[in-house]
Amino acid sequence: MIKVLNKKFNPRIKARIRKNKQILNKNIDNFFSWVKGAKLVELKKCNIDEDPVRPELDNDFRTGYGRKIYGVEYQGEIHAVMCFAYTNEVPRSVNELEKLSTDAFLQSAMRDQKGGQIAVAYTVWSKKKGGGKLIVKEVFKKIKKSNHLNRLVTLSPLTEMAKNFHERNGAKLIQINENTQNFEYKVI
Repeated sequence: MIKVLNKKFNPRIKARIRKNKQILNKNIDNFFSWVKGAKLVELKKCNIDEDPVRPELDNDFRTGYGRKIYGVEYQGEIHAVMCFAYTNEVPRSVNELEKLSTDAFLQSAMRDQKGGQIAVAYTVWSKKKGGGKLIVKEVFKKIKKSNHLNRLVTLSPLTEMAKNFHERNGAKLIQINENTQNFEYKVI
C-alpha cells in the first residue's frame, strides 16, 4: 500500500520541488540583478537623514578638505553611500579625522595635488539589499587603481553591527579607541 502511494505522490512532490526551486532561483536573480548594472559615482551631497552611522555630520563636513562622498547608482537612483576622508594617519575620532584630512589636503596642495595616502571610510549605508557589500567592493577597486592610496581603513562606531559588517567583507580590526574602532581592508 505504501509503495503504491509513493509511486502516485512521488512524481507530484518532485515536480513541485523542481517548480519551487526554479521560482526561487528566478527571484534571487531578479533580487540582485540591479548589482550588475550599478556604478560608483562621486556625489556633491547626500541625504544625511538616511545615514544611520553619523547623521550629525552635514554635507559641508562630508565634502570639506580631503573628504568625499561616493554612491552606488543604478538607473538614476542611489542605492548605497560611503563617505571618505583622505589622511596620512589612522584617526581615532571624528574630530581627529577632520584635522588629519584637512592637514593631508593642505600638504598635498603644496606638493602634487593628491590627497593623503589612507582612504578612511567613516560612514556607509545601503538602501537596497547587497548595496553595502557592493559599494565596499567598488571603492576597493577605485583605491587599487589610484597611484597615491595604499590603505583602506574605517572609522567605525563601537557596535557589533559594524564589526560584523567589516569582518564579513574581509576587514581586520586594527585598533579599538574610546568611541570608535578601526578596521583595515587589505589593498594588494
